[in-house]
Amino acid sequence: MNAETPQAVELSLPQAFLLLATNDKDGKPEVPVFALRTTVAGAILAELDLLGAIGLEGKHIRATGATPETELQHELELIRGKSRPHSPRRWVSMLEGRAQTQRIYEQMAAAGIVEHVGEKHLGRFRAVRYPEKDHAPEAALLEKVRTALRAAPSGLQPPESGAAEAGAATGPEAATSEATPATAKPATTGPEPRTIALIALMQAAGLLGKLFPEADRIRASELAKDYWPSRAVEDELRMIRLAEEEAANL
Repeated sequence: MNAETPQAVELSLPQAFLLLATNDKDGKPEVPVFALRTTVAGAILAELDLLGAIGLEGKHIRATGATPETELQHELELIRGKSRPHSPRRWVSMLEGRAQTQRIYEQMAAAGIVEHVGEKHLGRFRAVRYPEKDHAPEAALLEKVRTALRAAPSGLQPPESGAAEAGAATGPEAATSEATPATAKPATTGPEPRTIALIALMQAAGLLGKLFPEADRIRASELAKDYWPSRAVEDELRMIRLAEEEAANL
């Protein structure tokens, strides 16, 4: 890592999670593949939630009618197009898969963050890996997470739906608040909603303790359970493990 402060790159939550969950050198996942793909699905829901495009109503996910600019338009249309709503865990189960994960890897490869490496065997490519090409984005993410864990000793609160959009206020309102500093509210210095969501997803995947062994696992576990996208990931992973155990005992 360079001595200079790493420059932040605006990554979606699925991209940020995949980048941190992939080994820099060999491009292989740092968590089991099923956990990787399941958490990517949860990260997709978390991203759409932060953008205000979907929200949790009772026990089901519903589209809000908002139309933010996002590379997850296809997934948003799937949610909008369902005749009846589904639970978060059900959507995680429906969205998880190799194709989703590889598509997000390829987005980062196109941006020069990771490199597509494929091994050819018997005329076919297999074991595609994505080792790191530019360390700056990951270094910035690690620093953000590290700072968030230090800045909230009493625990992290789950981000609200639409928090990413609300935190990017621009235009007349922003100009007004700048023009009246005497009445403006103090700026919050807490962790960004997107960083908190990433921490919850990392905890659900079993990645947080590997990258940040000093993190308070009890509080991180509470966050993962309180934030509905990461809780859906934990629920789905639990079902997958139970199914594997049952199959092994047959």
